[in-house]
Amino acid sequence: MKVLYFILFYLLVFTFHGQEKINWISWNQMIEQRANDSSKKKVFIDLYTSWCGWCKRMDGSTFSDPTIVNYMNAKYYCVKFDAETKDTIVFNGHQFVNSDPYYVKLNDRSRGKSHWFAHSILDGKLSYPSYVILDENLTRLMIYKGFKDAEKLLGILLFFASDQYKFYSNYLNESWNKSIQKK
Repeated sequence: MKVLYFILFYLLVFTFHGQEKINWISWNQMIEQRANDSSKKKVFIDLYTSWCGWCKRMDGSTFSDPTIVNYMNAKYYCVKFDAETKDTIVFNGHQFVNSDPYYVKLNDRSRGKSHWFAHSILDGKLSYPSYVILDENLTRLMIYKGFKDAEKLLGILLFFASDQYKFYSNYLNESWNKSIQKK
């Protein structure tokens, strides 16, 4: 009987543990979900490509960390955006498309043509992986580039989700004003 309980416990633990994943949604799904939510969350956009090795490493390590998974699912709309997609995106009254929608990649590991939304939201500095954080009104707060381990990403997520960036900005403004008054 103890063996049966042990096997059942083992299966339950690994079944539920294996399902802990970030609830990635598309841009359009995020827009729809925001429209239905009474309390808006910030948006975390993971811009990736199919050929990006560091993007795959983020998925396999940082984005699989249980702390990151739970925090992102609770505090952010998590958007996974293929920077070479051929989908049309509408944002702030503008329509964004792929820069060459007729281009055909040789295989999944070859580079494609960038999407104008990726180009716009990253200020033309296309580097993957990149992450963009938007506030509740879809105003861009920050762009981060490159691989981030769980500890670094958690610091970034906490800083923005807790609105600490607002206080930090005020602190910098006060410091700047004090330094100008001394001169």
